[in-house]
Amino acid sequence: MDNINGKFIDIHGVEMVFHTRKGDFHALREINLTVAKGEFITLIGHSGCGKSTLLNLIAGLLKPSDGVLLCANREIGGPAPERAVVFQNHSLLPWLTCYENIYLGVERVFGVSENRTQLRDRTRAALALVGLGAAETKRPNEISGGMKQRVGIARALAMEPKVLLMDEPFGALDALTRAHLQDELLKIVAKTESTVVMVTHDVDEAVLLSDRIVMMTNGPAATIGEVLEVKLAWPRDRVVLAQDAQYGLYRTAVLEFLYRKQAHPAREAA
Repeated sequence: MDNINGKFIDIHGVEMVFHTRKGDFHALREINLTVAKGEFITLIGHSGCGKSTLLNLIAGLLKPSDGVLLCANREIGGPAPERAVVFQNHSLLPWLTCYENIYLGVERVFGVSENRTQLRDRTRAALALVGLGAAETKRPNEISGGMKQRVGIARALAMEPKVLLMDEPFGALDALTRAHLQDELLKIVAKTESTVVMVTHDVDEAVLLSDRIVMMTNGPAATIGEVLEVKLAWPRDRVVLAQDAQYGLYRTAVLEFLYRKQAHPAREAA
């Protein structure tokens, strides 16, 4: 986006090996990637290529077997409020209301420095940001799947993270709801100027949302195969882009990588 500047996330020489009963599994090898402040990055690749593993490494939920990950020039040594995660499953506590689910996170992050009124205002502002101010007293079983996912996004944004990490947040939703939330996400990111790293399987979603698309090779020992810079003007309108020739070229480039180079890597090499 227009506010991109500087190196904010720096991933250098990262390897990830899982030690299992059946032996060592080499999930990722030689991952090198930098993400600028305010940039929207999507990770795409076939199942098992380590996209979620890489996201969890950036989140600090996993520690690399080798290499280093930095955020704002500080080594990522574990989870922190500066890096919020939105999972494919909304992960809301079913006995709490939408408001209470968000307030719980807000209190943990800002409870020492802010009073109750400030915490309540912060929680309601997050709900308003995703258009759910009227649903604050509802519990998860009383709202739709798309609304649940919006509460999850609001909970992450309420902590004012420097980095928003998203693991296929719209993957389980129907096409219309997914399209609506993609558009909402673009507006929210433009307003908050968040740095975003998002895992997706959806080629159209990747092209619509991204500044750059990071394409992963097949696992095991997956790595970054290609990085595609998406030079489409912001803000983006999906209806207009559907007729845009450049959009079609970006989409074809990703499909070429996924379904020609990665579907038949040996044949491609030959």
